[in-house]
Amino acid sequence: MSTLPRETPPAAPAPFSTGELRSRRALMRAAATAHGAEVVLAYGANRTGSAIPWLTTWPVTREALFVLPPDGAGRLLVGFHNHVPDARRTVLDAGLGDEIDPIGDDPADAALRALRRLGPARRVGLLGPVPAPVRAAVTAWASAVVALDEHYTRLRMVKSDEELRWLEHAAALTDLAATALLDAAGQGADEREMVAAAEHAYRREGGTHHICYVTTTSMSAPDRCVPAQWPSGRRTRPGAVVIFELSAGWGPDHPAQLLRTAVFGAEPTAPYRRLHEIAERVRDEVLGRLRAGVPPAELLESLRHVRDEGLTTVDDLLHGLGGGYLPPVLSGRDLTPRGPHAEPLRAGTTIVVQPNICTPDFQAGVQTGEMVVVTDTGYRSLHRFPPGLLTLPFG
Repeated sequence: MSTLPRETPPAAPAPFSTGELRSRRALMRAAATAHGAEVVLAYGANRTGSAIPWLTTWPVTREALFVLPPDGAGRLLVGFHNHVPDARRTVLDAGLGDEIDPIGDDPADAALRALRRLGPARRVGLLGPVPAPVRAAVTAWASAVVALDEHYTRLRMVKSDEELRWLEHAAALTDLAATALLDAAGQGADEREMVAAAEHAYRREGGTHHICYVTTTSMSAPDRCVPAQWPSGRRTRPGAVVIFELSAGWGPDHPAQLLRTAVFGAEPTAPYRRLHEIAERVRDEVLGRLRAGVPPAELLESLRHVRDEGLTTVDDLLHGLGGGYLPPVLSGRDLTPRGPHAEPLRAGTTIVVQPNICTPDFQAGVQTGEMVVVTDTGYRSLHRFPPGLLTLPFG
């Protein structure tokens, strides 16, 4: 019978330092200069667009624009007037001297006014999902417009020491939530109640929500092969299997990720043992190959175990995480990585290794894995949750 961890989360890490934020801006300015831009204009809306939180610490709410000049402080424009006071408190604490103002009713005009304050027309680098009216206005004013998203993505792939401390804390909160989720499942909770238990566990510790995907099905008559994005009222029963993919975060942009499979009130059936053995074989081979300098295509070789067994997958084998869903993203459906997904791994890259193994009819499946950080000689897991196929009591 498996034992779940009962640990108290460690003390929360310190806020990002002024030095950390200055370093990020220096990297972004250098990337902009290298690709023909003088000024960076970042956009985010509806809690998406990771560049603004990374450069300012402001977690985007309704809408935001950030102008980063070639030197000196930046200017942040925030959508919804009542969000401005919180943005000022948040960003001014970073100590970089940024100006924070409302974005107003016309974001395109606001962007132009912020750019014109810098003087004559400049070469502008755009970041994020910039809407068409803003893009058109900037293009009409600027001497040139450069897309910086791919270059920004490369910057986010490698984590600083301070970012790794945040991700380690996020991993501890994720582990805590996993225990709460499985405790609830063992009491006959439905999928929605499992999600509620997991979220309560990290929310009360100040953690932020990223994802909680979960499903349960009978081992004897399975009809689910992968965690569900939308939980249902289906309850755990004796002889059930629960599969989950769980990410608690620290701050708006730094989630960890844990994936596990557990069975309740019975020993795993032979088909589930076989599925999980293949998943562990794939996982261990991928982890054994991880180190700085390895081309991602080499990691895809582990999927031969799935094909040799006549099985399949429906999820990525691995993906980057922390600052976005980042390269390398490797899938069994595309065996030819391209662009940043094909570039050799670098030390400090955080990756979620997550083999999902399914029967060809997609009726049964398992998932296992977690977030690790690549090192010069291998990898280090950020999680402490027990590995393997978990066998837990029911009731």
